[in-house]
Amino acid sequence: MKTILVVGGGYAGFYAAWKLEKRLRRGEAQLVLVDPRPYMTYQPFLPEVLAGSIEARHAAVSHRRHLRRTRLVAGAVTMVDHARKTVTVRPPAGPDFELGYDIVVVTAGAVTRRLAVPGVAERAIGLKHVEEAVAIRDRLLTAFDQAAGLEPGPLRRRLLTVTFVGGGFSGVEGFGELLSLATSLVRTYPELDPGELAFHLVEVQDRILPEVTDEPGAWVVRSLEKRGAHVHLNTHVVSSTDGHVVLSDGAEFDSELIVWTTGNAANPMVSRHTDLPINPRGLLTVRADLRVGTDAEPVPDAWGAGDDAAVPDLTSSLPGATTVPNAQNAVRQGKLLAKNIVATLRGREPKQYVHHSLGSVATLGLGRGIFQYRRLVITGLPAWLMHRGYHVLAVPTWERKVRVLAIWLTGLLFGRDIVSLASVQHPRDAFLAGGEPDRPVPAQSSATGNVDDLAGRAL
Repeated sequence: MKTILVVGGGYAGFYAAWKLEKRLRRGEAQLVLVDPRPYMTYQPFLPEVLAGSIEARHAAVSHRRHLRRTRLVAGAVTMVDHARKTVTVRPPAGPDFELGYDIVVVTAGAVTRRLAVPGVAERAIGLKHVEEAVAIRDRLLTAFDQAAGLEPGPLRRRLLTVTFVGGGFSGVEGFGELLSLATSLVRTYPELDPGELAFHLVEVQDRILPEVTDEPGAWVVRSLEKRGAHVHLNTHVVSSTDGHVVLSDGAEFDSELIVWTTGNAANPMVSRHTDLPINPRGLLTVRADLRVGTDAEPVPDAWGAGDDAAVPDLTSSLPGATTVPNAQNAVRQGKLLAKNIVATLRGREPKQYVHHSLGSVATLGLGRGIFQYRRLVITGLPAWLMHRGYHVLAVPTWERKVRVLAIWLTGLLFGRDIVSLASVQHPRDAFLAGGEPDRPVPAQSSATGNVDDLAGRAL
């Protein structure tokens, strides 16, 4: 039996393994999936997680629950040696080890692009994983609680100032949702004035949301500014040391929360630690049928897809164009990967990846959104409903669809939960703050101690 090893359990990797399980005959091949996380993150739900509209676990799809015929290996692949057909895995505990394979599927995904700006590494937080979205939400809620106990002044202004760096879909959606949460939250704090909220969106280009055309992008800027946000275009962050943000347009302010969403960078494992061919940007060189290599020089038994692969865009008129690294493409590439791998195992030719965009849709906060398909642009509540409808259909498995719908319906009835659980990030603090430890019970008193303990339990 051949071993098919999937590197990464994100969109493309999860769907490839999921569909391979359905298509492979018993005994035709064994599947192995390696990922440091035990779940696939449904990233379009992260803005709603940080706004409290979706429970954090509902944006994560369990590998173990849904990949029943796949061997799951917890760990990060640090090297792919295709010449030897082995990968090196770094587990959460213990030494590195090697896994062999017959066919490798590289879907390791991309990482957040972090620029060498002073203070970013120490202060900023990304928005690519569930734990980051939860931390952003809890930090905002905690900041409100702290600010409510202070007199107006610099410290209170700092606590109520939020900065998002990056005006792509992830940044704009997260910014809009968190602004929506903060605007509704301030009404429950009579000690605070809504005018004290300061939300800054910083984008180095002259527009936001590059996936839509100029006019819809400009409408989003106007919409955010009407809601009290500050949008800084053609601007970059010069420094954020100790939370003091300095922008290239001359603006300076203290910000308690800095969210970094400046796009993707090549996965270091793919760009530096593999003998598979990569392009100048550090992405895996992939053919239109998702096999690694070029039409002239294909690499046998190697496949790639998702954000770490430069997949040719056959729908584009631009020479050398590659598909946009987004959820639409990753999901569809993962599904085609499964079909093509099974086809080659059975002696058939694989199909090329061709996908015409279904349009772009984004949430900008509760009841607000934007949708564009070619020249058709829809804004406001209808676009927001379209966003929710599309993603509840797109999130994999009926189990997740039902859970998400249930939490949305609960939110309509009772509103968003505004309890901060930031303390769960440091679960031992309460235990250690309990005072001096008791003296150990002397050995000769152990019997009496046990009786007293039993009596206490009976009471």
